[in-house]
Amino acid sequence: MDRKKVLVTGATGSIGEAIVKEYAKNDYFVYVHYNSNQEKAQNILDQIEYGELITFDMQNKEDIKEKLADLQIDVLINNAGIIKDNLFFFMNDEEWEDVINTNLSGPYQIIKTVVKNMMMQKSGSIVNVASISGLVGNSGQANYSASKGGIIALTKTLSIELGRYNIRVNALAPGIIESEMIENIPNVKQMKKAIPLGRFGKTEEVAKCAYFMGHEATYVSGEVLNISGAMVR
Repeated sequence: MDRKKVLVTGATGSIGEAIVKEYAKNDYFVYVHYNSNQEKAQNILDQIEYGELITFDMQNKEDIKEKLADLQIDVLINNAGIIKDNLFFFMNDEEWEDVINTNLSGPYQIIKTVVKNMMMQKSGSIVNVASISGLVGNSGQANYSASKGGIIALTKTLSIELGRYNIRVNALAPGIIESEMIENIPNVKQMKKAIPLGRFGKTEEVAKCAYFMGHEATYVSGEVLNISGAMVR
């Protein structure tokens, strides 16, 4: 059987791990990406049937090109991302540049590298994990919101440019998801009051959306799927 292949970046994070397992459950061969946490990546790989570890630095375009130039995949999930929150007037250049380079320039370089093979095979699907912060902004997240807003704009543009090659490009905009990303947010429990569904999202719910947009939604492209429990409407 010709098994489909997916690359999941940032696979050692809570959402990334859930996406890896969702695709593996549906018989995909999964490239499990990590940057520094090899032990966690290996643990995730050990839990799925078909897969392989792949490592590169999201901020190193030469590393990305070297590791991905020959990679042939059916689905790309751009999930890797970081936060370095600070109010705009206190934000330093390093906090801005690290977040923009990891969350926006990294996915740009990854797409530019792997899409060449997708164009040759005249098929492919790209899912960029954005955020509701990229839709409406958020105080203390000028860098993060800008990076995720950029990802959304990139998604819409690429859906136009790559459609002729039968390549779909979509984005996810998760709200507050139970993961390591929210552990250091002050008063995070009080934020549930702003969510009509009355709870935070689960990583498995984001993973199912990533599979739907990446594999099942074959006539959907250029869309941003809001996964916020109606927190953003």
